Amino acid sequence: MSRRVAPLLVGTVVVLAAAMVVLLLIRGDDDGKTPRHVAQPSPTLPVPDELPEGSAVEQALTVVPRGAEVVTVTDWDAIRARFGVPDLTSTDLMSDRTAFWTKAEREAVLLTDGLLLDDNSALMLDHGFTQDDVDWEARWSGEAGSGYALRMRPDLDMAAVQDAVDAAVGELAGATVDADQHLVTEGTVEGLVWASDPTLVDLAAAPEETTYLHRGCLPLDEALGPDASFEDQDALLAQHDITDLDALDAFAITYGDAIGTAWLGPDRDDLFERGDLVRDWPVTGSVGPLDAYAAEPAVEPTSGRLGFQVEDPQAAATLTLTGQLPFAVCNEVVPFDEPTGL
Repeated sequence: MSRRVAPLLVGTVVVLAAAMVVLLLIRGDDDGKTPRHVAQPSPTLPVPDELPEGSAVEQALTVVPRGAEVVTVTDWDAIRARFGVPDLTSTDLMSDRTAFWTKAEREAVLLTDGLLLDDNSALMLDHGFTQDDVDWEARWSGEAGSGYALRMRPDLDMAAVQDAVDAAVGELAGATVDADQHLVTEGTVEGLVWASDPTLVDLAAAPEETTYLHRGCLPLDEALGPDASFEDQDALLAQHDITDLDALDAFAITYGDAIGTAWLGPDRDDLFERGDLVRDWPVTGSVGPLDAYAAEPAVEPTSGRLGFQVEDPQAAATLTLTGQLPFAVCNEVVPFDEPTGL
């Protein structure tokens, strides 16, 4: 795609006015104030015996191992509710379920395609449940390994899920079933979890339909994309000195109802500079930031958030999952090899 939008209008008054309009759309407290911070848990919190009350993200972070570097959480219940089918399950007509998935793939920023989706037919025929019975889904990865967690609907017979695990159906092979919590997990460990880190918990304080959490910043050479060149990096650095940016220990980006919100932590002095990178970011692959988002971000330094209007949900998902997010780059330059002309 080649859509581009006009550069950011110059002038403090215009910028702030535009920011206020978009920020009214950003998920947060109803009065528009800085979103609440989740109460900080104990730094030695183990995997819980019972999931806490709260959002899908808050629950998921209590089972994600502390060693994970990237976490995605998809609140399927929230997506169903937005599309007008909050009670959709595997017991509904196939036509209704197919219509939901078609709409979700087109209009939601899906950071996972549904772990059980490819095995829906076998699961339904042999075990009586499908991906449509998953309330939320989390996946994580890192040097310590990868894993997932599925929260099944509360009235589902978990004996059927255990049977599917025992039969090693698809991704369920090797999973662990907690029937009391209606939870299916693979790759969890005993010990510290993401919810034991207050910084990471605070980034998830405003959950949406889909959430992407990343420990650490994104190296510039990787964030530019796999097809980026020395010329791409050089052109960007001629306009922006990223070494002037503050350090970034972690970030999150949430999506819901055509709005994306990046969370970098409160009271940052470099948020406008990080937002400006979106405007000048080179397109080195099939899509770039201004293909995914309809305008440059609105900036709210106090809460540390950038607000985007999502133009293309699939493009936004691609950039997020491949780590091509300009606002989250590290403040170090890893040089490409200069062209030799040979």
